[in-house]
Amino acid sequence: MIQKKICLLGGHAVGKTSLVAQFVRKKYADTYHTTIGVKVDKKVITAGATEVSLMIWDLAGEDDFGPAEVSYLRGASGYLLVLDGTRRASLERALAVQQRAEEKNGALPFIVLVNKVDLAAEWELGDEDFSELAARGWTLHRTSAKTGEFVEAAFQALAEEMLRRP
Repeated sequence: MIQKKICLLGGHAVGKTSLVAQFVRKKYADTYHTTIGVKVDKKVITAGATEVSLMIWDLAGEDDFGPAEVSYLRGASGYLLVLDGTRRASLERALAVQQRAEEKNGALPFIVLVNKVDLAAEWELGDEDFSELAARGWTLHRTSAKTGEFVEAAFQALAEEMLRRP
């Protein structure tokens, strides 16, 4: 078994903690709790023929991705960059966070999660935005922490991508 550290990055209230809870415990809570600093969870999955122990670091969704947040990325094998489909501002925040993460930690494998697909009728983000992200070469999954839709697949895809890279 190998161990991989992954981080969840993104703005405030995009659903990072809820995605982790859905992935690790298959639970969703309607109440909102702000993450302060970092919360670490663990889950063992199989990627290909390899057992992988994922150490999942849920980072606080700060408006300023500062030195503390950058230091949390040290030793990470990859990350999930989370957006809230119902809030256009979360896209700009995610773009800034990704740029800062890459500047400080180099190019790590990552996948963009556009969360809250269960509220797709209320989305402020659309196909043009998703095409722009795809044009950057970014992998994108539409997820719902509430229903669990594509949550497992997103974490699985990141694990497989991390195993492909040395």
